[in-house]
Amino acid sequence: MTNDGEPGVPEGIDVLRVFCDPDGRHGNPLGVVRDGRGYPDDASRQELTRRLGFSETVFVDDPERGHVDIHTPGLRLPFAGHPLVGTAWLLGLEVLELPVGDVSARRDGEFTWIGARPEWAPPRTLERYGSVAEVEALTGPPPGEGWLYVWAWEDEAAGRVRARAFPRRVDGSGAAGGIVEDEATGAAALLLGARLGRALDIRQGRGSRILTAPAPDGRVEVGGRVRPVHRPTPSRP
Repeated sequence: MTNDGEPGVPEGIDVLRVFCDPDGRHGNPLGVVRDGRGYPDDASRQELTRRLGFSETVFVDDPERGHVDIHTPGLRLPFAGHPLVGTAWLLGLEVLELPVGDVSARRDGEFTWIGARPEWAPPRTLERYGSVAEVEALTGPPPGEGWLYVWAWEDEAAGRVRARAFPRRVDGSGAAGGIVEDEATGAAALLLGARLGRALDIRQGRGSRILTAPAPDGRVEVGGRVRPVHRPTPSRP
């Protein structure tokens, strides 16, 4: 999900954009609190997440073990795609610890990857359209309730996909925070990669880029470019 307004950022919080295109554009914004001890309970974390206005904010509870806590403005998430890719890029770790299990992480050139089991991702309805033009012609979410991920092949032989994602409510409006369309959705890309069983290069939203690849033991890797938007200024000694 995305909220393109740039809020005032408190000290100690990194703001990143995850799943950018090759020029560093697009992608989803993400807040990362490097020291979660300053927000010791769910109430304080929810308050900060709502104040920042991003769809997800990550609280790092143990930077050495990679223990992290993901929040949206309305709830705590056991797993999410773009927050984990962004946090893996920021911390440079090989493992992130989550309630659902350990998520692997790695760097490969300009791409940061995470590896996770498809069943950890929240449910998504994946609907294939007949053409890229049909996907791009949507002016809003199709009628219905629940998360919808529409996609079409741009080039099936090359594994290139055009996709858009809508966190629908039954009335056709967006999810909490007024988000009608998700710019870059790692969890949905993971599910699509698992369903198709092959590497994918997904162009989502206005131009975000998400890669997927099969991994051992039934896992799927999701990768992309991460760019910093705001880095905290180090405190003077």
